[in-house]
Amino acid sequence: MESILTSIKKLLGIAEEYKHFDGEIIAHINSVFADLAQMGVGPSKGFTIWDDSAIWDDFIADDLLLQSVKSYMYLRVKILFDANSMGSSTMASYERQISQWEWRLNIAAESNNTNETT
Repeated sequence: MESILTSIKKLLGIAEEYKHFDGEIIAHINSVFADLAQMGVGPSKGFTIWDDSAIWDDFIADDLLLQSVKSYMYLRVKILFDANSMGSSTMASYERQISQWEWRLNIAAESNNTNETT
């Protein structure tokens, strides 16, 4: 399984070996993980990465939900990291998609929590 940092860097178009922006990207990833924890997605105590050693299965092992989390993480980090290079219509499109992922992830998290308590 690929590391969280490496996969997000690839989606952003940044080579794995290019480390110049790692600190900034990690900060954005951790901000998104904090938001996911508030939505009930992932470990109940939250999740943080420090480098490229954390993999997606460390965060969440549910394959279906995992794919949504990856897409959500990418879009959120893209806006945080690279907003200046986007036009307003692109930004609006990303924000609509982010809202849709948030709704779906919320529903999935609530469904998982309901299934665990029954």
